[in-house]
Amino acid sequence: MGLINKTDAYAYYTSSQKFNGDGVEVDFTLSFYPILSSASSFVVYIDGNEIDDDLYTYNGTTGVITFITAPDANSEIAVALLKSNLGNYRYISLADIVRNFMVSYVGDGKIISKARRSDVVFHTKRAIQEFSYDISRVEKIQEVQLGSTLTIPMPQDYVNYVAISWVDGGGVEHPIPYGRISHRPSEAILQDDNGNYMFDENAEGIPQSILTGTSVTQTRFTSANSTEIQEIITNTDYFASEAYPSDFTSETNKRYGNEPELSNINGMFTIDEAAGTFSFSSNLVNSIILIKYISDGLGTDDEMRVNKMAEEAIYKYVACAVLESMANVPEYIINRFKKERRASMRNAKLRLYNLKMSEMTNVMRGKSKQIKH
Repeated sequence: MGLINKTDAYAYYTSSQKFNGDGVEVDFTLSFYPILSSASSFVVYIDGNEIDDDLYTYNGTTGVITFITAPDANSEIAVALLKSNLGNYRYISLADIVRNFMVSYVGDGKIISKARRSDVVFHTKRAIQEFSYDISRVEKIQEVQLGSTLTIPMPQDYVNYVAISWVDGGGVEHPIPYGRISHRPSEAILQDDNGNYMFDENAEGIPQSILTGTSVTQTRFTSANSTEIQEIITNTDYFASEAYPSDFTSETNKRYGNEPELSNINGMFTIDEAAGTFSFSSNLVNSIILIKYISDGLGTDDEMRVNKMAEEAIYKYVACAVLESMANVPEYIINRFKKERRASMRNAKLRLYNLKMSEMTNVMRGKSKQIKH
């Protein structure tokens, strides 16, 4: 049986299905594939108006919607999916991976005679994490407007950032470099006039937790003129000192030794790992910020999936992990599966690298321009 059951508009392209009421019929069968497991996957409209879910019931086994009262004659009934299926065919879900592995690798006469399903699920999730870091690297992009606090929380499933940029009026991205000249302290410790740390005392006057306050570093940085970051560098910089006039060029902001990351008008950002936030320079306030980041692939149930071009690699990864966790497995078998795992992961990387010669050609054409050193 083929994997594609339906190619009709309502089953894939529009993610919706329509019926006509006749004033008598109360049962309507959905043709979505696979069959929707619950009514939480869709909403129902009659003549363009969304109706309450207590006006109908849904059978997740047969895919039949049953209305309490038959819709009026000539009324239009529309069932729309809450989440589109576009592009999902290229992925295989966690459930399918575990099911296929149990059928193909576990059982009498197979390489793994016995394995618990829970163990396979655990190792499959670990495999998805490793693949998200190293192979698939599907980038998520979060759009946020930067407020007056100049901070943005890390996305819930954030692991590492790919790029951070601000968007202009034409929708064009401008990359924001990571700032090395200032950081947002995780703690600003309060001190007395002698420089001693201050502590919160209990009722008996015994020092307890250390007291913290507002960061002076962050206050100074956010209040600085950051229209162009290089203006923050003062004459204490060696290359900006008047004692070394030979190190200047004849034009402003083009002196020898200037740092490219500081010679821009895009501002900068820093990361507060302890607080889980991104911090930005003051010139970016109210800007639209795009955060491109890597997730571990385990954020939601729908995200726990693998590209089909890496499907074989994940089976080899899980098989090797299961065998390594078992006692009395000969070392030569484990070594064999380690080699197969490395080879399959290398093949998956090559398949997902997705190099397009036409795009590479256009990039190389741009390299023919004069390069300034």
